[in-house]
Amino acid sequence: MSSPSEDPVENAEGANGGMQPGRYYGRGIPYLPIGNYPGKLIAIEGTDGVGRSTQIQLLREWLEVKGYGVVETGWTRSELMQPTIELAKSSNTLNKLTFVLLYATDFADRLEKEVIPALKAGFVVLSDRYIFTALARAGVRGVDRQWLRTLYGFAIAPHMVFYLKVDVSTLIRRVLAARGMDFWESGMDLKQSDEIYDSFRAYQSKLLREYTSMADEFHFRVLDARRPVDHIQDELRRQVAAFLEPAEKPAEAALTR
Repeated sequence: MSSPSEDPVENAEGANGGMQPGRYYGRGIPYLPIGNYPGKLIAIEGTDGVGRSTQIQLLREWLEVKGYGVVETGWTRSELMQPTIELAKSSNTLNKLTFVLLYATDFADRLEKEVIPALKAGFVVLSDRYIFTALARAGVRGVDRQWLRTLYGFAIAPHMVFYLKVDVSTLIRRVLAARGMDFWESGMDLKQSDEIYDSFRAYQSKLLREYTSMADEFHFRVLDARRPVDHIQDELRRQVAAFLEPAEKPAEAALTR
């Protein structure tokens, strides 16, 4: 991504390696400069059917019991853009660049109205998918990867990114058992096959390779999504607690003096 609008802390490691968490990846939103906001941004990534939403819900409940204020956001949940995106998807006609820009607009709206205010107020923001979903989906469809990273330069680098990784065979079993395959999750727009099952396998295999490639680039914390739900949640809680609690200890020590 292009150089950030604010100087990164030297050697600070964020979601893309050298980027300081909580800062814009590139040229941020001009009228929304961000400083050292007290809130934390945690994203959970992975393709459809890996259990992201379940893990987000459990993690949110646990954090709230521990006394944290939590705000949840998710892919295509912008009140401004969600109806437009759903309408566009129902027609199965828009081209790949149009969809990229619709998703980017949805993300920008949520970033401005939900994420940044929550970080400024000190909340933990849990994001069910982040920009990496857009990068993976558009990358599979042949959109230039560097252009995509420049486009999303206005995004804020998360403090933690968890990637729920699964193999395509396990994914297929889960999707078939849950709700079946739909047009977009199966990549039918790519016209790889007339059969939705074959298209799903081919598309999701490519999508998983994109995520695997980004895992190194963006320093994902990779979790095995084939494990039981409670095992994954225990690992999420362990890592999140290790990240959040050290910041609290100096303040607690000062209060006890």
